[in-house]
Amino acid sequence: MPKLRPATGNPDRQRPRQTPAPEIEHVLTRLREVLTPATFAAAREAHDTHRLRDRLLTLPAMTALVVALVYRQIPSLSELTRVLALEGVLWLEPVPVTRQALSKRLQTLPAAIFARLFAAVVERQQTSVASATDPTLPVWQRRLRERFGTVWIADGSTLEALRGRPRPEGSTSSTATLGGKMMMLVEAFSARPVVALYEPDAALNDKHFTDAVRTRLPERGLLVFDMGFFSFPFFDAFTDSGRSFLTRLREKTAYRTVRVLAEGPRYRDEVIEMGLYRSHPCEHPVRLVSVLWGTVWYRYITNVLDPAELSAQEVAALYRGRWRIEQSFATTKRLLGLSYLWVGGHNGVEVQIYATWIFYAVLVDVSAEVAISLGEPVDRISVEMVFRGLYHYSRAEARGEADDVVSFLVAHARLLGIVKARRKGHRARDHEEEEIWGALLS
Repeated sequence: MPKLRPATGNPDRQRPRQTPAPEIEHVLTRLREVLTPATFAAAREAHDTHRLRDRLLTLPAMTALVVALVYRQIPSLSELTRVLALEGVLWLEPVPVTRQALSKRLQTLPAAIFARLFAAVVERQQTSVASATDPTLPVWQRRLRERFGTVWIADGSTLEALRGRPRPEGSTSSTATLGGKMMMLVEAFSARPVVALYEPDAALNDKHFTDAVRTRLPERGLLVFDMGFFSFPFFDAFTDSGRSFLTRLREKTAYRTVRVLAEGPRYRDEVIEMGLYRSHPCEHPVRLVSVLWGTVWYRYITNVLDPAELSAQEVAALYRGRWRIEQSFATTKRLLGLSYLWVGGHNGVEVQIYATWIFYAVLVDVSAEVAISLGEPVDRISVEMVFRGLYHYSRAEARGEADDVVSFLVAHARLLGIVKARRKGHRARDHEEEEIWGALLS
């Protein structure tokens, strides 16, 4: 019997082998709601539209194709041409298109148009009823949304290797050419994507995006980010522009306590001045909230100096929720295939990024509908299992046993694992918060 060789390489980047998933009317309706003719017209305004007319693969057609690659988990461009020729995709009727034509179009259709499409989808979602009313949000999260208007999380992620590009030009190294760097901003409590930025250079530091990130945050807004953005000029720019931030204090940062606001056995809230031994110190004071989780002191800093506006408990809880953006990256890269790049050029990679996050935005909205129907906080709903549940709904619909996807997911929530289980570790964390603050967050 031949010996089985162990799998090698990153499993996230292995070529998908599944057959295309069926279309679901509810998801198709959602996509049509955010990708309207007016949306396409607005996206074309800043570009020469002559090349987008007079040909088969127009902007609406290409949008349908690239979103279908994500939504229906079509494993390759070749398979996409078969699906398009035999049954059509989304709003496209069946039509024959060669793989070469599709690949070339992905390389030449300006990615900036898809960036505008993504921005239009975000804008429509932010004004939608589902986005405006979120009855499942805990009280403290609703209070923060009312105070700051906008509460976002920012983080960057490096994309995997480009297809057919094994090494950088002129390099003798076997290191593959990576697909670039994307910087995402998502809403802190719903995980809806709100801003997507892309640079072809995968080696860029998160600080490269600081100005773009800050200026896209609305005034009075609050941004949560990790220590990759740690920079005194970045912090001062937030304060000068009337925006707020929350991050971790970097070790070995020199600071002086100005005044202590509150303290207990396992927390301390104080106003500090940073950068005492630097030639360019932080010009504005910040607030330092130190919390003892287990045996480790975690230190968070924010330019919101008034505890009545942002309490120490809210500081700790808000930063602990920063993992939601990591879950968003895991969902888009592992589940929706963003770790497997369709083409070998940066323009096509950027198109794939926007297409993936457009569908992810719709998927998050479906998850929010499920959360409201179940009466559960939206962060208790598994976006991954909602997506996987779409397959089971399609089979039930084919048998005539279901006709509404949200009702189906709600009815089978336990079987499908829609609601995340509260495990022993969660209960231990709740108990620890009680010990620190004296009462659980409402």
